[in-house]
Amino acid sequence: RRQILAGGAARSCPRPRFPRSPPMRPLLAALVALLAVPIAGRVVPAAAEENGRLQVKLLAINDFHGNLKPPPGGIALRDPADPKKTVQVAAGGSEAMATLVKEKRAKAKNSVFVAAGDLVGASPLLSALFADEPTIEALSAMGLEVSAVGNHEFDKGASELLRKQNGGCQSDKSCLALHPFLGAKFQYLAASTIDTATGKTLLPPYAIKTFEGISIGFVGLTLKGTPGVVSPSGVVGLEFRDEAETVNALVPELKAKGVEAIVVLIHEGGFPTGGYDECPGISGPIVGIVGRLDPAVDVVVSGHTHAAYNCVIAGRLVTSGDKFGTIVTEIDLEIDRASRDVVSAKAANVIVRTDTYAKDTDQTALIAAYERVAAPLIDKPIGRITATIGKSATTAGEMPIGDLVADGQLAATRTADKGGATLALTNTGGIRTDLVATAEGVVTYGAIFAVQPFSNQLVTQTLSGAELHRVLEEQWLDQPKPRILQVSQGFTYRWDAGKPVGSRVEPASMRLDGRPIDPAADYRVTINAFLADGGDGFTTLAKGRDKVTGIYDVEALEAHVAALSKAGPVVPPTVGRIERGE
Repeated sequence: RRQILAGGAARSCPRPRFPRSPPMRPLLAALVALLAVPIAGRVVPAAAEENGRLQVKLLAINDFHGNLKPPPGGIALRDPADPKKTVQVAAGGSEAMATLVKEKRAKAKNSVFVAAGDLVGASPLLSALFADEPTIEALSAMGLEVSAVGNHEFDKGASELLRKQNGGCQSDKSCLALHPFLGAKFQYLAASTIDTATGKTLLPPYAIKTFEGISIGFVGLTLKGTPGVVSPSGVVGLEFRDEAETVNALVPELKAKGVEAIVVLIHEGGFPTGGYDECPGISGPIVGIVGRLDPAVDVVVSGHTHAAYNCVIAGRLVTSGDKFGTIVTEIDLEIDRASRDVVSAKAANVIVRTDTYAKDTDQTALIAAYERVAAPLIDKPIGRITATIGKSATTAGEMPIGDLVADGQLAATRTADKGGATLALTNTGGIRTDLVATAEGVVTYGAIFAVQPFSNQLVTQTLSGAELHRVLEEQWLDQPKPRILQVSQGFTYRWDAGKPVGSRVEPASMRLDGRPIDPAADYRVTINAFLADGGDGFTTLAKGRDKVTGIYDVEALEAHVAALSKAGPVVPPTVGRIERGE
């Protein structure tokens, strides 16, 4: 029998080499009954195990972000006919994913379904409208067992994360449509997140799962830099410790419990080269973290960077499965029955193709139940566009959709009674996807919300010209990668990639409506509440003066698209507000 224990490997074995490779009572009752059924993995006969080794299959996802339905565009893959180009393949969504997971587990005697965080947060309206409860229910129903906590699990603070784990209706958006929220049937793990009031981890640091008397330990944790990528107010009272040090400190504890096979689920990642199921080269934080891990760690399932890769780093298997449910990573482990340690691990990133995997009926019923409540808002027409307004950035970091969002925020706060803004800045992390219309060119509220899903209020505040220059320099200062702010129409500047960090923006190039920015003058600048709180490392923005709080960012974008559409379908903005020198 298989067991899973949440909790806080006895001799060492040589490092193995890994081969690469709202109200509707009848439907509600049915849905509640469905979700109340305990989820247990199936054990089925399998082929004889080679060499007497235990065979265990791991299925892993990361960065699902509430995409119960396939994301627009699916997944971008290299064009076989021209490697310099990409093709879009329809993929993702909980219906096809559940079918894939069921099929893979049905063929394995021993299996476990795990995740590397960001299952919720920055979600489409179908999930976000109900505080991401539909996503928790969907993943529970398809048999997810353990998951690392990602940074987006902290979007609404630690108390909301604990509610998602344990259930309850305290959230302002929860339990609005169907039934009391019962919480996740899977276990969130947070080995590196410490409640400073108690000195203990916010959630269990690891889970142990036993197959045929042999245990595998799963350590789950998020990136140390979480406070810099979420609203600081959301992580007050929490400490995020070093990733590798946290894992290494738990190894003796796991070994003392007879665990020799150790899998790390970490919400941190890298930037690969090559295709979705290979790794000719990789850079980024995950490389350094894996290189510092105790040799007892056998496999690392990663995420956060929304990338797909199948790597060997420092002699161990490291994987990531893209984003939005477009890939399930299939990992096959062989464990020596005598040493109880992993002796072989291989992986394959499997695309969740919607033309290959049928829709799981349980997931379809769950989605339909919530859609019937949310559809009037999701399908509400807002305006029209001539073409998709995209998120692809220029070499200077400017995005057409970023221009549109910033313009909408300026329009919403320009008048004196709304804040008197003269320019607006917005962070790229708050812009989640392209603005896509229906086949008829109509932009719906659901499409607007998909672009701006965080529901951050706008804040208009005063900054001097010198402070504004400092904000622009913070796009590179102490950042894991450049965070280029999107700017509203009328504001322009130039930055030089060849200059030192801290001196990249040319002060003389900063202009507002053609006039140079005066370092000593004051300017009214609109940003979102995340940035106003110092999010993404923009500490100068937290020091703004005379703050006026306005409408939500999604409301500003909605109003702007509606207003522009009165004169005809909106044309994607022409970029050129930010220039880059070498």
